[in-house]
Amino acid sequence: MCRKTMRRTGIAGICLFLLAGFSLEALFAPKPDLWADWQAHDAASTQKVDHSAWDRLLARYRSVGEDGIALVDYGKFSDADRKALDSYVAGLANTRVSLLNRAEQFAYWVNLYNSLTVKVVLDAGIPKSILDIDISPGLFADGPWGKKLLTIEGREVSLNDIEHRILRPIWKDPRIHYAVNCASLGCPDLPEKAFTPSNTEEKLEAAARAYVNHPRGARLVDGVLHVSSIYVWFAEDFGGEAGVLKHLVRYARADLANRIRQLTATAGHSYNWDLNKVN
Repeated sequence: MCRKTMRRTGIAGICLFLLAGFSLEALFAPKPDLWADWQAHDAASTQKVDHSAWDRLLARYRSVGEDGIALVDYGKFSDADRKALDSYVAGLANTRVSLLNRAEQFAYWVNLYNSLTVKVVLDAGIPKSILDIDISPGLFADGPWGKKLLTIEGREVSLNDIEHRILRPIWKDPRIHYAVNCASLGCPDLPEKAFTPSNTEEKLEAAARAYVNHPRGARLVDGVLHVSSIYVWFAEDFGGEAGVLKHLVRYARADLANRIRQLTATAGHSYNWDLNKVN
């Protein structure tokens, strides 16, 4: 969910401007750029990917803080569980993804993104912010998203590849932004359980409702609507600003939805890049 370019635009963690800023900030966000090779799938496949190891780690180290944000107790990871995480990620990397059906592939890519992000944080020594993991190539690159971290079916893959070249362009579902977690407090919550074909729709809907109704997703301040920067950076995924408002109304609780219906634009956006760690 996070973007290595955002810090350089000077907008991380603050509320900004008006409608003009909406399209300006979106200009700097990664676009969905289809990696055609990963369109391959087997619609008739019954092969299943085992995500039980990820479920066990989530149950052990994920919790919800007093502010309602899901946190990860990175500092409590045992040596055995770090090895279990490494083994799980390596097992996913060795999976023949092209032989899976579409539903199995979606769960595969989301769980890989989330587990790989946790591994990256642990390997980096648990910094204050995911932006501090400066391993992406490029002079102005922050964060780990651009670095090729795994080889899958002979192709080197980065976190950016998973989100912007596979998930977004293939599935074209704005709720993907609620599924992948970038280890930041501003990001939608790390899911409580691994995605599977049988729970994907339920989890996407629940994640959308939870984020929209949390202050970091959408909030009214003196009648003015402030939203997560996600809705600005990736407005095109939601159908533009009008689409964002429609999306928020769909998932907001009744009182918030009724007030958003009276608006025609958002007035500001913000994002907290601090690590989603248990203090």
